[in-house]
Amino acid sequence: MKDYASLLSSANVKAFLALIKYTEGAGYQTLFGGEKFLSFDDHPRRSITKKLGGRPITSTAAGAYQFLSRTWDECVVACSLDDFSPVSQDIAALYLIDRRRALDAVLEADWKTAIERCNREWASLPGSPYGQPTKTLDTCLSFLYANTKKEEATAPAPFSQPKPEKPSWFHSLLQLFRR
Repeated sequence: MKDYASLLSSANVKAFLALIKYTEGAGYQTLFGGEKFLSFDDHPRRSITKKLGGRPITSTAAGAYQFLSRTWDECVVACSLDDFSPVSQDIAALYLIDRRRALDAVLEADWKTAIERCNREWASLPGSPYGQPTKTLDTCLSFLYANTKKEEATAPAPFSQPKPEKPSWFHSLLQLFRR
């Protein structure tokens, strides 16, 4: 087994993992549909049904990378994981990225290849065949480029938020007080 834990400090790995969390819209304690679970002892193994595009979808997806329970069980065996903690989830995500032959692309910042190879694992990545809403390739690339230019590639949002503009009446009032 590869030492996935040692790769977690790589800026490119951090950026790609952050991208998956962003596109999946999930945190480490998120169940399918957005509800939260409390214990990191094991995958929560809850089947949840939600409507997506007018049709019901049932899933056991949980965690930052929305692992299905059966996928998590595979990761536990392959990576010798003891729990569903954030570090275990990150390691399991790297295992899945590697299984999709995308780990080298992530390490080399070959983002298009990494996304293309992982879009069957994560339904929210562009080009995914599952019919769920996806982010665009441009959005994903912008996110990755923004996050790899920083020293730490862990920002949850792909773009800096613009500062709200003050209304023109505010500037007029400010000018009155400056006189």
